[in-house]
Amino acid sequence: MNKVPVSARSVLSVLALGLMGCAGSDSTETEVEVPAEASVSRQLELATSNDHVGTLAREPMLAQHSGGAIFLAGYPSQVIGQDPRSTPQLWRSNDGGVDWLRVDVGSADDGAMGNSDVDLAVAPDGTLYFLVMGFDRSTGEGTHVTIGVSRDVGESWLWTVLSETRFDDRPWVAIAPDGVAHVIWNDDAGVSYASSDDSGATWTEHDRIHDLGGSSHLAVGPDGEMAVRISPIAASANRFHEGVDLVAISVDGGSNWSKYPAPGDRVWDPTFEAPGTVPRWVEPLAWTPDGDLHHFWSSGSTLHLSTSDDHGATWETRELAVANGVAFFPFMTVNDDGELAATWFSSDGADMFAHVALIRPDAEDGPRFMAVEPFQIDSWRDTTEQLVRDSGGEYMPVLFLNDGDLAVAAPIQNPHEDRYGFSFWRVHRR
Repeated sequence: MNKVPVSARSVLSVLALGLMGCAGSDSTETEVEVPAEASVSRQLELATSNDHVGTLAREPMLAQHSGGAIFLAGYPSQVIGQDPRSTPQLWRSNDGGVDWLRVDVGSADDGAMGNSDVDLAVAPDGTLYFLVMGFDRSTGEGTHVTIGVSRDVGESWLWTVLSETRFDDRPWVAIAPDGVAHVIWNDDAGVSYASSDDSGATWTEHDRIHDLGGSSHLAVGPDGEMAVRISPIAASANRFHEGVDLVAISVDGGSNWSKYPAPGDRVWDPTFEAPGTVPRWVEPLAWTPDGDLHHFWSSGSTLHLSTSDDHGATWETRELAVANGVAFFPFMTVNDDGELAATWFSSDGADMFAHVALIRPDAEDGPRFMAVEPFQIDSWRDTTEQLVRDSGGEYMPVLFLNDGDLAVAAPIQNPHEDRYGFSFWRVHRR
């Protein structure tokens, strides 16, 4: 992500491999060291990627319309001097992720402007939301947050500028079951929040959720409950609010918020340079249909799933698996059956691998955890000595598709071969 300092990207790029016994294995079921309370179940198979080459799509996001169309967004580069008002990038696939066409989302005059973090969501009525921020790479500061809505599967768009505050950063959008759209973002004065109850025609900005910290993640539950992960790193890493490590909960549509310490213990390094620390930015949350709130996170080599059945007041934390190196940059989503899909990167200091897993949190004998064979993405950073692998952002998106498969996307950033774009994988259940 553009917000990470160059020195931090140097550290992240040399991070590497994954779960125990995985590399070079012929098995499609990952061999991991799993604590006693977790178990490994059904096999998953990672299909060959479909690569779209042309324009780089860093830190992509995925969404699927009920009619089947898959959308992918991502930002184009980290080049200093790029206009924060550049047209945001969005692609559409009508054949399950094989072929991709660029979507005309409008121009800066329409409000379609942004060259950095993106998010996508689809409402129950089919409205597609495309959220994007602008970032001035010459100053290292965010410039604005804007959101587009389409009620005709991407054919036409209505754009609204939500904020033009210095240091605007990391926006997220999530849709409640009643169709209300919720958006959060942050600057150097805390976490902002806006909502729309008319399919994005108008937006209301509410009081800040918290006066300190960054907008690490947003999740909306089955009854409209909201959970916001608030981290100490904010304003594109220009601010570090020591001790701010919270989960904020609203059970009344965002009118009131209760705030609780995030489960577990973790170290946040604002410099991204401290040896042995886990790189952190997005700390994902998800509500399952039973009303439980889940938090997927890592500490060192251990992957954790924390679960709360009382709206974040208390948590039960289980270890899902142990890596032979550093596990970092987790992401998570949920389906209507209460299954969690998760991704992360991992490292033993020599190379970098990506991971995808399926988690069944409600199994009688504890969470069931199954991961695909670790794989590598075609994303690199050019150093003075050599190309080294790069995550291409601070998470790898995963999506439950309408047909039951999982989908994963990652940037193609290969300066050695002058190859830029994105890769899209399906994960089959066998």
